[in-house]
Amino acid sequence: MTSPWQRRRQPDDVPTPVAVAVSDFCRRAKSPAPAPEVREALALLAEDDDFRVRALTDAEPEASPLGPFAVVDILRGTAPALAAQRQACGFYDVARELAHVREEKTPPPAPAPTVPVFATPPAPAASEDGDGKAGKKAGKAAKQEAAVQERIAPKKRATPEADATSAAPQDLDEGEELGFLRRDLPRPRGRFTRVEAPRSSFMELTRLGTKPALEAALEGAEHRFALLRNLSQRYNGSRGELTLVDLENVLKDHGLLEGFTDKEKRQVLAAYSDQRGASGRVGWSLGLSPSELQRLVAVLGLEEEVEALRERFRREALATSHLTHRLDLLGREKYLADLGIQRKFSDSLRKELERLVADELPDATEIHGLAEAVGRKHGAPAELVFRAFERLGLAEGLRKRLLAGAPQSTP
Repeated sequence: MTSPWQRRRQPDDVPTPVAVAVSDFCRRAKSPAPAPEVREALALLAEDDDFRVRALTDAEPEASPLGPFAVVDILRGTAPALAAQRQACGFYDVARELAHVREEKTPPPAPAPTVPVFATPPAPAASEDGDGKAGKKAGKAAKQEAAVQERIAPKKRATPEADATSAAPQDLDEGEELGFLRRDLPRPRGRFTRVEAPRSSFMELTRLGTKPALEAALEGAEHRFALLRNLSQRYNGSRGELTLVDLENVLKDHGLLEGFTDKEKRQVLAAYSDQRGASGRVGWSLGLSPSELQRLVAVLGLEEEVEALRERFRREALATSHLTHRLDLLGREKYLADLGIQRKFSDSLRKELERLVADELPDATEIHGLAEAVGRKHGAPAELVFRAFERLGLAEGLRKRLLAGAPQSTP
């Protein structure tokens, strides 16, 4: 008895348009699947069922989630709601593994002989007189038969690659590597095949029926550049590749641009607040390059608000009075450089440390003890104080002053 989870054809024999239609149907049914899995599922159906597959995938999914094996199950009479339950509980993962095991257990067809064997009349039986003449005739007939087989067999011409690989290793010196010439390997087939869905026309984006798909794409996109990268894999632009201008026009025609712009503004301002005004960290968190972030801020009209946020964090960094916080900020050079206050902050902290050191310098004998005394008095780690001496260029001057103020030893 044939199992329902047994292949009826090879996965690479599945027509590409049918595989693409099932892949798009599964995406709309909230269970996207890679191309190899789609082809493995469609291999369970015969070629005559392809028209039924297209009839199902052209309509909207009645339930979700539905993967490619669920599509096959629905075509065999299972209700969509039951197929969705099976998809959610992992039933089709077991079915996929079962189909794979059955395929491995199926014996491969016997290979056809490469050299044809032609039937020849049987050799006459030797007579019982034992004179040896019959044996000589039989041997002569066998030689003639072998010569005929060799003469009529197809000739295999030697290729340049075979000539290169057939060179005798003993003709080469020891340590010299063999220079094998390799052919280009064939493209992957079967379960390893990767099928890229063809991109739809730009006119598809402008149609009213595409609005629900656009709304779903907007929910998962933080900004228009992420949305552009997503849609450019499925749709062409008005003049080739899909551009940001094409995307903005489509959103404007569907009445979605204003709401998406408000969402982008909230995302950008929240990112600047979370990253404390550092543009580099904001771009990294949103997946934007510096030029894309600058363009997005300009398109959204947030230059003044962003600059106000950055100025707020600049004043906060410069006005903080806690010594430990200031010493910690000194080590965040990229953050200070991003805000444009690295030099101003360093000068301010240098003056403050010089004032604090002046009170402890008479009682100190060496620089580590001086850093420990300053840190103990003002509640800061001594290691951070000593590193600040080194970073701000105060360490050498302090060592000379401590050396000059040390009591001279008498003989």
